[in-house]
Amino acid sequence: MTMVLMGMPLWAWVVFYVLVLLMLVADLRMFGKKGQHEVNISEALRMTGVWIAVSLIFCAGIYLFYPVEPHEKAMEFLAGYLIEKSLSMDNLFVFLMLFSFFGVERKYQHEVLFWGIFGALVLRSIFIFAGAAMVERFEWVLGLFGLFLLYTGAKMFVHDDEQHTDLSQNIIVRWFRRIYPVTDKMHGDHFFVVEKGRRLATPLFVALLVIETTDVAFAVDSIPAVFSVSRDPFIVLTSNIFAILGLRALYFALAAVAKYFKYLKYGLGIILIFVGLKMLLAMNEYINALGELVGLHLHVPHIEVPTLASLAFIFGVLVLSMLASVAATRRN
Repeated sequence: MTMVLMGMPLWAWVVFYVLVLLMLVADLRMFGKKGQHEVNISEALRMTGVWIAVSLIFCAGIYLFYPVEPHEKAMEFLAGYLIEKSLSMDNLFVFLMLFSFFGVERKYQHEVLFWGIFGALVLRSIFIFAGAAMVERFEWVLGLFGLFLLYTGAKMFVHDDEQHTDLSQNIIVRWFRRIYPVTDKMHGDHFFVVEKGRRLATPLFVALLVIETTDVAFAVDSIPAVFSVSRDPFIVLTSNIFAILGLRALYFALAAVAKYFKYLKYGLGIILIFVGLKMLLAMNEYINALGELVGLHLHVPHIEVPTLASLAFIFGVLVLSMLASVAATRRN
């Protein structure tokens, strides 16, 4: 008898995670031996293309072999992948700021990103399994996800990029410095060093710690957004993980052209508002019932936005925001 986990055979989950681990090892080797070279733009673009190609091959596998509604599931995977990939771009600019603050040299950044992405895979897997179980038992939770996405999307339009956070006052940094000694000097690609008989953490490890906790905050936005296009845990998880697997390569590709993404955050805000509304419109029964409790006859209609339409809208918004950013940068 085949064991089933979240609607898929256990062997499918095992094969997927083994594949992910093999790809992570291959990614580390293709970027060269740790700490021995800087990742240049051409290398990063090449690896980004490889990761996108691998993701599309996996999507083709879903289309050909998925046991139920393979065409629809492939579209859901693509939509979830695009949502997560676009929201991940916002992460990359935060990583750029973190590395600048901690003084992490470019040739050591890919080591931090490797372990940061490995930790993100573990944490996001836990979040998605927990979220899927919660949605299956309490469907109305999707309405809360929708409201949160509306709030996050609106916040994108009022966030001031000129405000720089003092990371020395970051709660995680302060807490860690309190419980573990930290040296102020970088020691190459080492996370820990021994000085005068004391084991000390380096700024490289503190940067990794902040990246991990930052990713948790980003996951709170991105995972509910992917649930807006699919409630299949396997599709939500695989699209999310494939999107963040290529983050390391994408970081080095985007770091050099960050100035061309002036309006990206507005595009991301529109996407979050769109998926939040999409989620709420599919929860009309709960909204109407809640209205009745407070004496309002809302009669909100049930509207299901087709996955293909969602995919086209998200892709279109991303392209337009990038084109507007490039045009504004050239004009200035």
